[in-house]
Amino acid sequence: MIRPLFAAVLVGATFVVSPLGQAALAAEEDARVIDGIAAIVNGDIITYSQVRGLSAPRERLLRTQYHGDELSKQIATAREAALKDLIDRQLIVQAFHKEKFELPQHFVDERVNDIIREEFGGDRATFIKTLQAQNYSLTEFKKLEMEKIIVAAMRGKNVKPVTTVSPVKVQEYYQKHKAEFTAKEQVKLRMIMIPTHAAEGNAAAQKAIAEEILGKLADGAPFDRMAQMYSEDATRDAGGDWGWIERKTLAPQLEKVAFNLPPGRVSHVIELGPHYYILKVEEKKGGDTPSFAKLRPEIEKKLMQEETQKQQEIWLAGLRQKAYIKTF
Repeated sequence: MIRPLFAAVLVGATFVVSPLGQAALAAEEDARVIDGIAAIVNGDIITYSQVRGLSAPRERLLRTQYHGDELSKQIATAREAALKDLIDRQLIVQAFHKEKFELPQHFVDERVNDIIREEFGGDRATFIKTLQAQNYSLTEFKKLEMEKIIVAAMRGKNVKPVTTVSPVKVQEYYQKHKAEFTAKEQVKLRMIMIPTHAAEGNAAAQKAIAEEILGKLADGAPFDRMAQMYSEDATRDAGGDWGWIERKTLAPQLEKVAFNLPPGRVSHVIELGPHYYILKVEEKKGGDTPSFAKLRPEIEKKLMQEETQKQQEIWLAGLRQKAYIKTF
């Protein structure tokens, strides 16, 4: 008799993408690697090819981000995570069989038909050829899909979603993480830079030029035109336009002036090192924190997900504790 594990669970189960793409990546990245045993879980074997197949999408991304020793380190970490996931999956499947549950074959057949329809436009022949090209038999593919369905069902049975969270915890999280919710403060800045030429004894004359420019700006001269005419900053041709900048971009003295200037205002002449500076802030944005009321739904969702994840880890830890697991 089939125990009714799947009646309520599978309706809402979320399935991961089929392993065809993963297998292709694994074959491409590690075609020369000899297969072997990565782990033994209560007598069941997990192979290196299974680990590489699961980690392959992550590895492809890592290869675009890292190189050399750091790439090797990141790939090793990805494969460790993949092995852990495979061990957990094996433990869940074993628990399913130990509890004498059964999975009706039509669940698997329907899942395979969904994959053929969604990923191959309903072309079963192309689906079979793709399996063959990647050294998968239909039986092996169905076995993998069966395990995914089992894992989803067993998680649904043993890990109940958390649907409420204490209002106190939500408030505490908001207060503790306010800085993370605060948008980065930015200013849209233009700058004129005039060298002091102090080493040549011309500092006074250069400052007089800077003050003259400031006077012209006060009389309505366009800041971008003044920058093009007088500035010796790298942004001179762009009218002194630095675009949007965040804090920690400028020297502290310039940052203090820039972030305290109201939009549309021009600074006084600022002497810093071997240069005089005149700043104009055109716009400002960021620096504000959304209200608790606005963020509350987002925080509640996050805390509920974290609590559900904790429950899942407790369940898996119990399975691991009772199991014989050996990794290589």
